[in-house]
Amino acid sequence: MSLSVLPENAELAVAADLLALLADTTTELRPDDRLEALTLAVAADLPVLLWGEPGIGKTAALNQLAASLDLPLTTVIASVHEPSDFSGLPIVGDDPAEQGVPLAPPDWAVRLVRAGRGLLFLDELSTAPPAVQAALLRLVLERRIGSLRLPPGVRIVAAANPRSSAADGWELSPPLANRFVHLQWVHDHEVVVRGLGGTWPRATLPSLDPAALPEAVAFARRAVCGLLAARPKLVHQLPSSEARRGGAWPSPRSWDMALRLTAFATAAGSSRDVLSLLVRGTVGDGPGLELLASIDRMDLPDPEDLLADPAAAALPERGDLRQAVLDGVVAAVRNRPTRERWDAAWALLVRATESGAPDVVVVPATTLASLRRDDWDVPAAIDRLAGAVALSRRADAAAGRVADRVAALAGKGGR
Repeated sequence: MSLSVLPENAELAVAADLLALLADTTTELRPDDRLEALTLAVAADLPVLLWGEPGIGKTAALNQLAASLDLPLTTVIASVHEPSDFSGLPIVGDDPAEQGVPLAPPDWAVRLVRAGRGLLFLDELSTAPPAVQAALLRLVLERRIGSLRLPPGVRIVAAANPRSSAADGWELSPPLANRFVHLQWVHDHEVVVRGLGGTWPRATLPSLDPAALPEAVAFARRAVCGLLAARPKLVHQLPSSEARRGGAWPSPRSWDMALRLTAFATAAGSSRDVLSLLVRGTVGDGPGLELLASIDRMDLPDPEDLLADPAAAALPERGDLRQAVLDGVVAAVRNRPTRERWDAAWALLVRATESGAPDVVVVPATTLASLRRDDWDVPAAIDRLAGAVALSRRADAAAGRVADRVAALAGKGGR
């Protein structure tokens, strides 16, 4: 019998060697906006939900994240558990009338508490029935399972497939969805090719500048509070459709998460693309883009400073931001019209025309011209603007004629 067993064991040993070689991979630092957004949310101690089609690499990304951060990974398939597995199993003690009936936590929760740290991965969340989703509410928000509280060193990340591609999938309940930072997970062709070649991107926690923390918090509060003060309807908007309720939408809770992530992204010096993923993943695309636009405008120069010294004015490069600055300058002149301020505004419009696209000055120039008083002489600077404004208007008219022509041809083709 031993002669028949030895060859088989030898073949398995060789197979094990081959598997070990296949698993022998390395990592590299590589810019990845989604991975950076994930690590920022993990650092901010916010529950993250990765959305993506099956086989896209969500589970592999979490395994690699846990290894890179040196955190023990605990995977729990939500859909194969009962609600009591998350709310706690009732255990009758010696004297229930005096001591009550305690709720015993599952073994994986006990192991996390003993370790004091770890990454809890709730997989297949969209296949969990509503009763299980309800039981997960306290775990995700309060970090409690039965009578046990998870330690601060434990982070929570979940993954889900869209309902259309999930086995017996459910939409997430609005209370559960509103507790997560939602990140859309897609594959990057180059990352996959390099990974299969043996080199995967390395996930690292963001490097936060200690000296920048107070200013980052002040900046985040100013950004979020400024937007909500101007747009109070954005504070809470429960979507009307069931599918959208299962994603990111604005509520006081999700705005608090957006504020926290804005502070972390600011302290880490993250790019605008990373911040966009984070804020849209908490309050939804529309409110998130409004917050980003509000943040862009926070750094715009004060119109009064520009009017005081137009020759030294530094205008934004981006066309939309330059347009906003010039509109603010014209509004400032309207609020306090004087000859000196009117002339300074024209000088700023000239600078804008000389250093950028002329179309951004058309509307401000038209409005500024309407503010002229009878005793104000027309400044010489207007002559330098006339050609650019006329050219922009002719371009707009030509574009309008082309659009009309295309529409007419399309109408004839439809008949």
